[in-house]
Amino acid sequence: MQVSYDSFTLSDLAKYPFLKGTAERVRDLDLRIENLLSADMGKILERAEQRVREAILHLRIRNPNERIKNLDAEIYSYPIALMLVAATENSYVRKRYALAEAKQASLDLTEETKQKILRIAENFGWRIGVPPRNDPVFPSDFVLDFTDYLRNTTHLSTEGKWKLINRVLIEGNVFLNKSDIVRLLEEEIKRHIEKRLETSELPKLPGQILEIAGRLKQVAVEKIGASETEGFPDVVVQDAFPPCITALYQAASKNQHLPHIGRFTLTSFLLNVGVSPEKLADLFKSFSDYNARLTQYQIEHIAGVRGSGTKYTPPNCETLQTHGVCTKRVESCKGARNPLVCYKRNTAAKPE
Repeated sequence: MQVSYDSFTLSDLAKYPFLKGTAERVRDLDLRIENLLSADMGKILERAEQRVREAILHLRIRNPNERIKNLDAEIYSYPIALMLVAATENSYVRKRYALAEAKQASLDLTEETKQKILRIAENFGWRIGVPPRNDPVFPSDFVLDFTDYLRNTTHLSTEGKWKLINRVLIEGNVFLNKSDIVRLLEEEIKRHIEKRLETSELPKLPGQILEIAGRLKQVAVEKIGASETEGFPDVVVQDAFPPCITALYQAASKNQHLPHIGRFTLTSFLLNVGVSPEKLADLFKSFSDYNARLTQYQIEHIAGVRGSGTKYTPPNCETLQTHGVCTKRVESCKGARNPLVCYKRNTAAKPE
């Protein structure tokens, strides 16, 4: 007989370890950092590392054809995986892991009953229910409070079906089918995990744990390239920008029109040298065609948070020359294939 935590079984918690019942289950184990290297924790630590590795490489937590065999290892490996991700101190790994967990949950949720989906949604405080049975006018699977709907469509395209005006809204409730609810839960789960990973100070971790985190960071470097994850100073050095980026940045700061390739080049460059998506969005706020949701979506897509999960780099210098974006090459640009190389050279040349 399976024990129930918050009306969820151990099998549920293994598939959806972000549920509140997981914390209760982990408390029962009395999991401590100092015990992570014990023989009893070996398989759990191994599974935690595997979770993060799968997220980085394949944007998943387990193989789609793989059945969960060890429920406890799956449950306990989740909080340890969060710790490993935080220990990498790498924003790409944090975003990638949160997205992978959310997408994995989304795949599993498509196979769940309506009642199970209701309980999971209620776990996040959603005001959700089912409409009257066999409603001939507005057939749907669920009704969701419009505030919960809006909160979870912020990062989705504002066109098409996600636009509230294109939905059935009655007395504050949006009528939705199962696939829509699953998609919105994916957004909720991703945001929930990202919040869990927001930590300003890590506890003191054993050396072996830091070694695992280092290995995972190296996996990320090999996945997206070293220049995107390391080699840049913690503080963005504007004086080290190559001429093309300086020109684009100044134009954006003065609200001057930028062609599509100019916006993409500036956005991808700034993201790669450490400018946060939030600060980058502020740069475009005064543009005449500014759309908050669309801008945020485009920035996060370039950052690798959305879509395929690929973090984009600026176009190569040859492409920028072809499109007239590169109009002046300086010493640090010689032999460089990409503006990021110029920036790295300039920062390395600056005195401490």
